[in-house]
Amino acid sequence: MRGPVRRLVVLLAVLGLMATACGPAKQSTGPVEVRWFCCLGTGDAPELVTVEKKVVEDFNKSHPNIHLTIEIVAYEAARDALSTELGSNSPDIVGPLGVGGAEAFHGQWLDLSQLISDTKYDLTQYSQGAVDFYKVGGEGQVGIPFAIYPSMLFYQKGMFSEAGLKEPPHKYGDQYEMPDGSKVPWDYDTVAKIAKMLTVDANGVAATEAGFDDSKIVQYGFEPQRDDIRGLGAYYGAGSLVGSDGKTVQIPAPWEAGWRWYFDRIWKDHSVMTQPIFESTDFNPEGYPFCTAKTAMEVNFLWSTYCLGGAGNSWDIAAVPAYQGNYTAPLNADTFRILKASKHPKEAFEALTYLLGTGSKELLAAYGGFPARTADQDAFFKGLDDQYPIGVDWQVAKDGVEHPDVPSFEAYMPAYNETLDRLITFGTRLSTDENTDVSAEIDKLKKDIQAIWDANP
Repeated sequence: MRGPVRRLVVLLAVLGLMATACGPAKQSTGPVEVRWFCCLGTGDAPELVTVEKKVVEDFNKSHPNIHLTIEIVAYEAARDALSTELGSNSPDIVGPLGVGGAEAFHGQWLDLSQLISDTKYDLTQYSQGAVDFYKVGGEGQVGIPFAIYPSMLFYQKGMFSEAGLKEPPHKYGDQYEMPDGSKVPWDYDTVAKIAKMLTVDANGVAATEAGFDDSKIVQYGFEPQRDDIRGLGAYYGAGSLVGSDGKTVQIPAPWEAGWRWYFDRIWKDHSVMTQPIFESTDFNPEGYPFCTAKTAMEVNFLWSTYCLGGAGNSWDIAAVPAYQGNYTAPLNADTFRILKASKHPKEAFEALTYLLGTGSKELLAAYGGFPARTADQDAFFKGLDDQYPIGVDWQVAKDGVEHPDVPSFEAYMPAYNETLDRLITFGTRLSTDENTDVSAEIDKLKKDIQAIWDANP
């Protein structure tokens, strides 16, 4: 080795030793990039995007270690867009979305349990029922409550008074007083009896009286939440179509009982309207008959308050009926979730808790959501009181959160969309054909869904 070259090598070696002794050179790093994907649920309307971007801007100002960005994809294209991104460039946070939207990506959501523990995140600010709603068997705590929509029984006080009936109990566990003074459980058997008394034809004759004309009904006694036949069954009890092996169809016994009850009220008692009448814009212009005072009782979610302007000034809410002594008030809920594919789960959780916390006031106001955080609920109901100043007992809605359907009726099932189509056909059959053999139809439903699942393993 020649002299000059040798001296250069020695010099470089010495410099290397000095660098090692002084430690590694510090590199300047920017904030961690976290992406929020929207919108598998609400969130893509221009006025909502404005609020969302403001929340992102505020977060970035207060969190210099993280740079949050939001990706807005129209609802109609969001599912396909997220599917594509999961295979290449996954976002970190997705929301707001409900159970149905989340189940389109079943198994993709991060269990937040460890992050909740590590950061000592306070779950006691939510009701236990709302927290448990996001505990999914085999997946863990896949979400933290954000916006919740408990269900309850809406009823017309004036219709009850006119029929000589006591109002339904507001407190879960209380009994109902019949016209003869007897106390009975507030359950679906009781509801079936009083719904007939509250069903009236054009001549003012009730369904319990002689001369009742079921072809000229102007007031129905009861209306179920019929948007999803699984949800209709869930009011009788939580359950899942998926067996323990994840591939065998089962029909939850409470759902079957609920479906039979529904069928009998339509075709035997005439206290629940048929599907053609329900879909008639002449009779039911608002989509929910309670909203035009055509029904004495209706079980529905809190979000249905949007259309109650036409329900008059004599309505209130009560506890949902029980089945076999158990109360189930199915819950709709939206939140934000973190994907397992996130490369920065710790930072994503920090952003997530901001959306659920500091940013939630603006977001919930924009989305029209009922706050899952119990400390924020009274202010929400104050807003509803301003809208409907008739003295509604909103405590019933709060209490309903403690009786959620776990697992959710919207939870995972194989071949989700195709199965849902078959369920819609089944529900339509029950409400349009009085000659339906319900037992045979349920057996056929089970076989058809199993065939769908077997063809889509």
